Amino acid sequence: MGPLVVVLMVAVLVLTFGMIVALLVVVRRTSGGVPGPAEPSPEQLEAVHEELEQAREEALEIRSKAESDAEEILRRSAGAAESAAQLRREVEEESRTLKSELKELRADLERREARLAEREQRLDEEARRQSERDRKLAETEIELAGRREELLQAEEERRAVLQRVAGLTADQAKAELVREIEYQAKREAALIIREIEGEARKEGEKRATKIVTLAVQRLAAEQTAESVVSVLHLPGDEMKGRIIGREGRNIRAFESTTGVNLIIDDTPEAVLLSCFDPVRRETARLTLEKLVLDGRIHPQRIEEAYDRSRQEVQDLCARAGEDALVELGITDMHPELTLLLGQLRYRTSYGQNVLRHLVESAHIAGIMAAELKLDVPLLKRCALLHDIGKALTHEVEGSHALIGAEIARRYGEEEDVVHAIEAHHNEVEVRTVEAVLTQAADAISGSRPGARRESLEAYVKRLERLEQIAQSYEGVDKVFAMQAGREIRVMVRPDAIDDIQAQVIARDVAKQVEEELTYPGQIRITVVRESRATEFAR
Repeated sequence: MGPLVVVLMVAVLVLTFGMIVALLVVVRRTSGGVPGPAEPSPEQLEAVHEELEQAREEALEIRSKAESDAEEILRRSAGAAESAAQLRREVEEESRTLKSELKELRADLERREARLAEREQRLDEEARRQSERDRKLAETEIELAGRREELLQAEEERRAVLQRVAGLTADQAKAELVREIEYQAKREAALIIREIEGEARKEGEKRATKIVTLAVQRLAAEQTAESVVSVLHLPGDEMKGRIIGREGRNIRAFESTTGVNLIIDDTPEAVLLSCFDPVRRETARLTLEKLVLDGRIHPQRIEEAYDRSRQEVQDLCARAGEDALVELGITDMHPELTLLLGQLRYRTSYGQNVLRHLVESAHIAGIMAAELKLDVPLLKRCALLHDIGKALTHEVEGSHALIGAEIARRYGEEEDVVHAIEAHHNEVEVRTVEAVLTQAADAISGSRPGARRESLEAYVKRLERLEQIAQSYEGVDKVFAMQAGREIRVMVRPDAIDDIQAQVIARDVAKQVEEELTYPGQIRITVVRESRATEFAR
């Protein structure tokens, strides 16, 4: 049954029960609670009717209330039914969603299982191929081992045959093999070095050429010729007799006082002063010049003139040193170092005045330091003092570089300056950039065209040694020393030397020349390999 029918039945029951209750109440009130056969009076009937009417009204009220309660119950039942339907729909929707998700999960699981099966199949295939490769590798190793044994046996047989054919022992063959490997290594090294040098030249030559060319072009100092003889012109030949003196006492006194040899020969109106110490030679020249101008020549006057001349030369040396410092903008120099610098005004090296060489080197070092963003005053100081030891080489034994470093250290120069002095000829290992630039400035000043000249004997010996070094290599046909020893032209036999060997020979010759000879500037080694084909038309 539906909810509505139940409610109506409950309402009818409630109404019936109310009417019965009302009738019982009326009967009890009319009878007074005592039953009897007497008839009811009109008043009693009216009261009964009123009670019935009142009971009917109450029953109607109860019915109305029951109907309203039934309607409320119906409304609640309809809301409950609607909620139940909504809940049913939600449950059904959620059920469909869960079924859909479950279906997707089942499909995804099936796909994963398919992929795992496929991957497992691939792994099985890969394992099969790997086992096949391992089997082939094992077979290859076995085959290689057999071939290795065959090669070793063939090598032993070849070695035995070579020994029988060539008449060489194993040690001799080994030495031959080492030479062959060394030759191959040199070829490969020459190729690699040529490539590296080509790349390095492209990057480094531009900047190096710019710096060096700029320094050389801006400086070209005058040079004096190397000489151990000074010439003094006389007003007349009769002055020669006065210089000689009675029984030669004047010339003996002059030579013993000055330490300079005075040469008087048939040269008209001139005498020669010879000495390897240029300062003493200059002092003697000034002394003799004073004596000639005064006209009075005797031992006492010689000593007086020599004392004045020695002081003048010392003053000239100090002034020359100060002028060099002013030219370079250096002010804080110890007076003894300044005097030693001035004495180098009278020293020459391969025809180059040493003081001018130092000033020129200082300018070059300053220019290069400015280009490289270094300390310009420090580089000038290093280059100016690098040959300071030459002022004392005739008094102290040892290398002028080490002597100069000791002098500079004694008079308070910085350690960088001292190191640049002692290392400029590589007698001490170079440790600073300043020392490297000092070497470069020294080399530029000494090797530029026209800076120095050497004696004919040393020049000829150097050329002969250059040709001997190049001629000592196997495959060389002819050697020519050209451009005053600045280039060696090496002609090789084309059938014995190929292009790579020619490069190796050029490098070996250059290395041997660097190790054995001392020379200004650089020497070019050119190896020429020429092949000629000749035919005749008849």
